[in-house]
Amino acid sequence: MTSELVDVRLTQYAAGGGCACKVPPGELERVLADLPGGRAAGTGVGDLIVGLEHGDDGAAVRIDAGPGGRAVIATADFFTPVVDDAYDWGRIAAANALSDVYAMGGEPLLAINLLGWPRARIPFELAAEVLRGGADICQEAGVHLAGGHSIDDPEPKYGLAVTGFGTADTLLRNDAATPGAALTLTKPLGLGILNNRHKATGQRFEQAVETMVTLNRDASRAALAAGIRAATDVTGFGLLGHLYKMARASGVTAVVDAAAVPYLADARESFAQGFVPGGSRRNLDWVRPHLDAGVDDDELLLLADAQTSGGLLVAGELPGHPVIGELIPAGELPLVIR
Repeated sequence: MTSELVDVRLTQYAAGGGCACKVPPGELERVLADLPGGRAAGTGVGDLIVGLEHGDDGAAVRIDAGPGGRAVIATADFFTPVVDDAYDWGRIAAANALSDVYAMGGEPLLAINLLGWPRARIPFELAAEVLRGGADICQEAGVHLAGGHSIDDPEPKYGLAVTGFGTADTLLRNDAATPGAALTLTKPLGLGILNNRHKATGQRFEQAVETMVTLNRDASRAALAAGIRAATDVTGFGLLGHLYKMARASGVTAVVDAAAVPYLADARESFAQGFVPGGSRRNLDWVRPHLDAGVDDDELLLLADAQTSGGLLVAGELPGHPVIGELIPAGELPLVIR
């Protein structure tokens, strides 16, 4: 790659970055509330069994009858550059898109590229590097990547539409959490903060990149092997936002031990220096009416940090990953932070 291409800072071509550029969760729910269709319709062959109701990670349709019958899982995810390196951005976006299938206990089978590119502003050769990164992650995951769709777009955007399979009766769902289960988090927080600092300063955080390109495949398989039935991934709505959705959908209260939540190196320092994505603040504004907080606003904002390609949040224990809280019978509010 020429030095001219290496010097292009992709994050400077987008207003947001990564999953922090998501539509605010409250606004999204209001828009989706009145849409026709998209709701789970039954449990028979051909029925939609996971739809719009609880904002789960993907949609699922049962295609086989009886115990052990399969379900097709479908999802799509794309976003603006979260890092300046084109190849790394492609890897991160692909891992993030595949995560939606893993978060439901499925195995991704087929992906297609989704690409928006400002051809008059950024050399198109860099788009090839983005696509190469996505292809390498799909190869690592054993997923077929075939074709896709591209448009000339004022901002660069990249992601995947993904189709996978799972066992219909044992999908990991965000409405299946039960009281008494531990809460496990499989990746540390702080990605939104570090990505925000990277965009502002150009400083590269290797640990953040490695965290974002790590597949959630092994954690998903371990959760299924342990008989766990409830999980979600932690992305743009932050730990608090995704946990709130799970607690609300399952009719439980989630109690989080803030001191047990892991963070990436440099995340707290970067937070103290003011590198906080706007999406993290919107996340906290959304969940604040629904939580009982025993910690200060700074700690809440860290817990609401908008993640990109974050880990799985699992209702159960997974060896090798920290337990950050527990689920209890529904109380006055769905979230309690201690």
